[in-house]
Amino acid sequence: MITISDLHKRFRKTEAVAGLSLEVPEGQVTAFLGPNGAGKSTTIKCLLNLHRPDSGSASVLGTDSRKLGPAQFTQIGYVSENMELPLWMTVKQFLDYCRPLYPNWDKAFEAQLLTQFDLPLTTKLKDLSRGMRMKAALLSSLAYRPKLVVLDEPFSGLDPLVRDEFIRGLLELTEQEGWTVFVSSHDIEEVQRLADRIAIINRGKLALDETSDSLQSRFRAVEVVLPDQSRAPVSLPTDWLHAEQAGRTLRFTASRFQNDAQLAATLREAIPTASTPEIRPMSLREIFVALARAYRLEGK
Repeated sequence: MITISDLHKRFRKTEAVAGLSLEVPEGQVTAFLGPNGAGKSTTIKCLLNLHRPDSGSASVLGTDSRKLGPAQFTQIGYVSENMELPLWMTVKQFLDYCRPLYPNWDKAFEAQLLTQFDLPLTTKLKDLSRGMRMKAALLSSLAYRPKLVVLDEPFSGLDPLVRDEFIRGLLELTEQEGWTVFVSSHDIEEVQRLADRIAIINRGKLALDETSDSLQSRFRAVEVVLPDQSRAPVSLPTDWLHAEQAGRTLRFTASRFQNDAQLAATLREAIPTASTPEIRPMSLREIFVALARAYRLEGK
């Protein structure tokens, strides 16, 4: 659905996207994650022909992103935290305005979404809460049944209840409609509920791309107690992420192992006199934080 190949985009001295290559499969929810300034929003704007790449290429729905036009935009739903809505319009006026722009607009689906999102037709957009305005933006981007839905920080500033309703509604609709969703967000807990696939970008380049299940199956949080006499630095596999050592307690993130037993055996070999390790699975948020910390250390 989306193919990015060696994409570059520079703003004066800052290279926001630095040779990014990524494929987004059809019919799945792909989470596009990364630290602040990693190049996520710039990439999305290049994909939607809002920025022109300096080099490399991107195709969306099989079309060069630089040539996207009305025929493609009627198949793409886009919601961004920075969208400017016509706040002087009521919800009804806003939908009446959008409807003629999309030949495939489905009035029955619009009515279903209005009920599902609990949007008041006669209220002006400026009088809605931020969460309700985001729902209105989402409705206007879904009522024409797009093939691809692109979300750039859609949960920013939403209270927990609205966020939960937003996610639940999007999950139901994505499963029902078979949409391809490409979502960039800092709300990792919410992304975890949505994503089939995780792509992480760091300093404008792809750092990781795999299924959510695969990612969570290969990361573990580990804690061991070192022997009294241990003062020398502990030598662990290079792809294990060190976190912290407090006194004799060593906590770190392990990756790329076959199973917990193999992980414990590797640890016994590295620190024969350490205590039996405590090993537990990690949430997507914990994995992201561990990776972001490692990326930061690599950049120093």
